[in-house]
Formats: sequence, structure tokens, C-alpha cells
Amino acid sequence: MAGSRIAAMGHYQPSRVVTNDELAQMVDTNDEWIRDRVGIVTRRIAGDETVADMATAAAGKALANSGLTAADIDLVVVATCTSVDRSPNVACRVAAKLGISAPGAYDVNTACSGFAYALGTVDHAIRAGAARNAIVVGAEKLSDFTDWTDRSTCIIFGDGAGAAVVTATADDEPAGIGPVVWGSAPEKSDAVRIEGWRPYIAQEGQSVFRWATTALAPLALQACERAGVDPSELAAFVPHQANARIIDGIAKRLNIPDAIIAKDIVESGNTSAASIPLALSKMVERREVPSGAPVLLFGFGGGLTYAGQVVRCP
Repeated sequence: MAGSRIAAMGHYQPSRVVTNDELAQMVDTNDEWIRDRVGIVTRRIAGDETVADMATAAAGKALANSGLTAADIDLVVVATCTSVDRSPNVACRVAAKLGISAPGAYDVNTACSGFAYALGTVDHAIRAGAARNAIVVGAEKLSDFTDWTDRSTCIIFGDGAGAAVVTATADDEPAGIGPVVWGSAPEKSDAVRIEGWRPYIAQEGQSVFRWATTALAPLALQACERAGVDPSELAAFVPHQANARIIDGIAKRLNIPDAIIAKDIVESGNTSAASIPLALSKMVERREVPSGAPVLLFGFGGGLTYAGQVVRCP
């Protein structure tokens, strides 16, 4: 059975940069407090751009980097929890904008773990023969759902998109995407919420922090085990960019001293489903990880859901 691999990455961020000092003019906070509590220095905020606009820009860049064309793509999957429009879905909008003809097209909403979930479903589709070449996108416009008067949440979130082109491997080629480990803790579902017709993001920060720093490292290690990769072999760890202290806490428990730890949260903030592909795309673009090296992806957040897999760097 053929597996799949990531052929190329791409990302997009709005041009507007919002600093901690700018937020301090809006709410009672300051640069030092924000850096200390969540590790964020800046975040990007979209203006008129929609989730579909950002998703299309990231997907188009990934497609150009892959050497494939729109005619080669037969599946488009977008992970997002912030699309204002219900139908047509974001995946169909992306396909139309890129000129992709008659692909399978669907959205995934598991909030911050969305990209890892979407990547898992695409890997399964390719392994089952339902697709050959796919585009997987994580895209969020969290600024649409942010209460800019709430200092506990408005300092955290940003907008952006990241995308991967995923293609089938040859029969004699090892898989470049390992088995996904996914699941949820639905009893904790109230910890992160975007509810109602005019919703704002609300979360129980301490509850999420305790869950993430205590429960997730063993699950991330399961992803390594299922992929047949010892944690010491990892070239990089790209977790959801939720909070710098959470990232450090999980990485410490994984015991991966030689791996590069993604810290895109510093300049991008928490971009939910976009955070993993955004961070990985930047790593690839800066050539920080050798092609073919194992990288652990691990998403977690609203639901509370989690998903992760080991991939080979494109």
C-alpha cells in the first residue's frame, strides 16, 4: 500500500503587525507581562482578508513550490474554526480561486489541532486510493472572534495560514507521513470556546495549561513510536503555538535536546489551526531542517482535541 509525503509547504500572513506596546494602549497590559506569560512579541492581524483569501495565498505558494499544477490536485482540505461563511466551504473557495477542477473538498474543524487532523485524513485518503495529490491548509482569522477589551485573550491570537502539498509515495518509497495519534478530552470542552451567533473566544487558561503540560507528552511520544522513530532522532518538534511555556513544558518531557523547537508564537501569536503549517513552512523556507529529516507535529486545543504525527521534512 502506497503511503504519502509532504512535497512542499507554503504560508501567508497579513501585513499588519500588532506589537505588545500597541495592545497596551488598548487594554491594561504591558510588553513585559505578555512576553513573560505567553511568550508573544508581535502578531499579524488581517484587515479585509478572509479565511479563504489567506488559505488560497498559502495553498498557492505551496503548489508553486511543489512543481505540480492545479490540474494535478484531486483533494483540497482546509482546517479552520473561524470561517464566518458556512457555505460554500473554505476548501471549495480555495479550489475555485486556484483553478483546481472537481477535487474532493471539505473543511475540518477541530480548532487548534485541525491541521494535524486534516493531514491525517488526507494521508488516509491517499493510502486508500481515494486521492493522489492533495492540498492541506490550516487558516484562521481569529481577530474576527477576539474581544479587544479582554486583556486575558486579546494578547494571544493572530491571523494567518499555512499549507502543504501532499502526494502519494511510490510503492518502493517509504512513507513520509507517519500514523496519526488523535483523540480528545470532551469532558474539558468548556476550556476553549467560540459559541453563539456573535461569539468571542473564551478560555480557561489555567485548565488548558495544566492539561497540555501534563497529558500531551505521552501522546506525542506515541506518534513517534507508531512511526518507528526514536525521539532522539527528531530533527524538529513543531507543536501548536499556543503558549511559549506550554511548548517548553511539552518539549522538556519529550527529552529531545537536539531537536529544533518551533517558536513561531513569538512573532505570530497563536494562530490555531494555522500555527503548525505556518511554523513548519518557515522552517523549510529558512532551510533549518534537512530534507527527509523526521519532524514531530502535534496539535492540541479546543474540544479539547489533539492530533500528531511524524513527517519527513520536504
